[in-house]
Amino acid sequence: MLVVDDEENVRYSFQKMLREPTYQVLVAADGMEALAAVQRREPDLAILDIQMPGMSGLEVLEHFKRSAPNLPVLVITAHGDSERVISAMKHGAYDYIEKPFDIPRMKGLIDDALEVGRLQRAGRRVEHSVATDSPDRIIGNSSAIQEVCKLVGRVAASDANVLLVGESGTGKELVARAIYQHGQAAGTPFLAVNCAAIPETLLESELFGYERGAFTGAVKRRAGKFELADGGTLFLDEIGDMCQATQAKVLRVLQEGTFERLGGEETVRVHVRLIAATNHNLEEAIASKQFREDLYYRLRVITITLPPLRERREDLPELTRYFVAKHCRQYKKEFVSVAPETMQVLLQHDWPGNVRELENTLKRAILLCRGNVIRPHDVAANLRPASRPKPDSPLDHLTVRVPTDLESHAGKLYDVVTSELERKLIADVLRRVRGNQVHAARLLGISRVMLHDRIKKYGLKTEISIDGH
Repeated sequence: MLVVDDEENVRYSFQKMLREPTYQVLVAADGMEALAAVQRREPDLAILDIQMPGMSGLEVLEHFKRSAPNLPVLVITAHGDSERVISAMKHGAYDYIEKPFDIPRMKGLIDDALEVGRLQRAGRRVEHSVATDSPDRIIGNSSAIQEVCKLVGRVAASDANVLLVGESGTGKELVARAIYQHGQAAGTPFLAVNCAAIPETLLESELFGYERGAFTGAVKRRAGKFELADGGTLFLDEIGDMCQATQAKVLRVLQEGTFERLGGEETVRVHVRLIAATNHNLEEAIASKQFREDLYYRLRVITITLPPLRERREDLPELTRYFVAKHCRQYKKEFVSVAPETMQVLLQHDWPGNVRELENTLKRAILLCRGNVIRPHDVAANLRPASRPKPDSPLDHLTVRVPTDLESHAGKLYDVVTSELERKLIADVLRRVRGNQVHAARLLGISRVMLHDRIKKYGLKTEISIDGH
């Protein structure tokens, strides 16, 4: 390691402190001598005084980062202040220590920085050509993601509507763009609207536009997204959050290709391919009368289900390399590697936020990691625990009272209790699906004939509507 300090007693102190056989200490009294030593000996670590006559420590640090980017640098000074600390860390210092320093802490930092340097040198061999890949490329080779790619390839050339289903952060917009880019309509408009991000009162005008004077502030006619996407593709993200009134207008566009701008009477005709996405269960939303069934079937001509990241962990290394390279380029960092033990942490996490959570975690780690190596503590603080709710089950709400007089039910106690449980179960399921017998029978796993028989047996006609309306 190289110790750079204009004070001879400091250089001597380091030589004395680091007499162990595993260390070899080189010394330099100024910046020029330090630069020559780095070129000549290629040390594994530099310990650099920030305030020296001639070339300052910060200038030396800048030279180090250009000529030896994998060299960890510990900055020391007798005059610490916030500006110096910020400047040193901004220029790539591994850490910043004020004199006089605690010897055990200094030795710990030296060992830590040497390990980071070793990881950096190993990481330089990693191929980062993915940094120049298309930003819209679907990353991964798992069987789950390959099935998604196959479906994209099959439907891209058509103009069929597509419904993308998956948890938040699984990359639904990325898949929508892939469908568009590989389709015959490539080069035509592609517009995206997040239905959950726009207030309900504004979403209709955003999609269909408005005429001058339609409302306060409408000083001139404005075309909506459907009109602007004419001849191309419109991506409606989080369509499950759309109100029923707007759903009805979207359905009309899909059926007839026409609509009127808000506040207008002129009929506008368009031809738009619609790709919709949701993280909601639309079938449940239909059962609870929150989503139109006719719109649902218009949307789901083709359904593509995107797998959560926890179900395609084999794609994590490739995704990690891609995001690290992407954000190194964005933040103008020459190179950042991922320590093997960090990859193990990433592989063991459940990723409730999916690919979006992974990217944000790595982005933060790239900005805050020391020595250009992402280590476990750089990612651990940003990993939120999985909070997927336990699936709601009708059984969670059912209680059955056992008769107190067991003898009076001798020989038929089992039938009495199970019949009461069955009655409560069927009544509860029917209540939850608003009396939709088809849906209820599917949830219960019984035929509709059997369900109808049980409704009659337990006298449930007065409790729910038999025809599901």
